[in-house]
Amino acid sequence: MKRISILVLLLVIVAATAFGDTRIRMASTTSTQNSGLFDYLLPIFEKKTGIKIDVVAVGTGASIEIGKRGDADVVFVHAKEQELKAVEEGFFVNRHDVMYNDFVVIGPTNDPAKIKGIKSTTDAFKKIAESGSSFVSRGDKSGTHTKELSLWKKTGIEPTGQKWYLEVGQGMEKTQRIADEKRAYTLTDRGTWLATSGKDKLDMVIVLEGDPTLFNQYGVMAVNPEKSKTVKFKEAMEFVNWIISKEGQDVVASFKDKNGNALFIPNAK
Repeated sequence: MKRISILVLLLVIVAATAFGDTRIRMASTTSTQNSGLFDYLLPIFEKKTGIKIDVVAVGTGASIEIGKRGDADVVFVHAKEQELKAVEEGFFVNRHDVMYNDFVVIGPTNDPAKIKGIKSTTDAFKKIAESGSSFVSRGDKSGTHTKELSLWKKTGIEPTGQKWYLEVGQGMEKTQRIADEKRAYTLTDRGTWLATSGKDKLDMVIVLEGDPTLFNQYGVMAVNPEKSKTVKFKEAMEFVNWIISKEGQDVVASFKDKNGNALFIPNAK
């Protein structure tokens, strides 16, 4: 009887270890990581499913490329046009909207370009350029960088190479810090701003918000197993299905900063 009990115990331990060792890789944007969303959300998913997710936090463009190479199982990013194009090309399947927030323009408290009160982001960007005020760009092909470039394109201004324009090739949190050091403007997502501005003690403020063009949609998609034979598709789809379920959406909605502000709004269909 004692031997049987020990055997049963060993089988339970082995099963629990195997269950706990189920891991998948997710490529995602730095904004979801910097905001603290994954530190909040992923342990809940792991507890429910036993699947641990290792996050590679880079820009959206780099995340999509990682997925295309088969070096991730699932991708969670925020550049919908790029995502849909990659799905159309056959690299990903089962793409879904998950949540949204918005972009904001932040700048020095003295607002040297005098853009506070302007409603149009393109008008504000024009004033930044005309005044020669410093602007820091992520310059990393991320979703935020993609949005920023689309805004500059609408102004008809080519900022690259201008003395007042600095491309840093960094994630959002580091870009905010550099903008603070340079007394410059930058475009950031509201989630990262709310989660880090107090912690980093930045001497910056939001100078423009509320423009409909600053809408920031996040989506999730699984790497197509027909493109990559090593992808853990079943486990990736467990995460996709959970994050768009009522339970997953409720978890997203409950994620707030220390002041009670929601950092992301769930909107999976």
